[in-house]
Amino acid sequence: MAAGPDADPESVARTILLDQLTGRARSRKELSDKLRSKEVPEDLAQRLLDRFEEVGLVDDEAFARAWVSGRQSAKGLARRALAQELRRKGVDDEVARGALDELDPETEEEAARALVRKKLRTLSRVDDVTATRRLVGMLARKGYGSAMAFAVVRDELAQAGREDLPDSGS
Repeated sequence: MAAGPDADPESVARTILLDQLTGRARSRKELSDKLRSKEVPEDLAQRLLDRFEEVGLVDDEAFARAWVSGRQSAKGLARRALAQELRRKGVDDEVARGALDELDPETEEEAARALVRKKLRTLSRVDDVTATRRLVGMLARKGYGSAMAFAVVRDELAQAGREDLPDSGS
């Protein structure tokens, strides 16, 4: 916590928290980790984090909802990938589950379709088996289950007029 010889540790820690909250919300764990990295004493860090929670500046439920909504719409991530990200951010599993339950399955499928349509444009020169493998792999990396991935890919390939469709092997 090097902020000068006369710096009040609480003021320095409060400034660190406010700086971290400028720009985007953060989970309590992210803020706690930041304070620890700046060598803020643990009891002071917890007291300040509790106070920030009381006044609504730190709210893991609101953070989880915003994270899920933003990442799902911007990156097309599925529930599984979003759950992993929230876990890495230190959000409690129950809080994460609440935010994920607000996801509409139809919206999730439409996001998968949009991802496939976008990627399909770059796969015009590859055969359907290769295209299927690449598209299903992309969806898997974004957290989609294999059943949905194969169904969406098969349907989007058919709509694109590609006839020699591979079977998912299910």
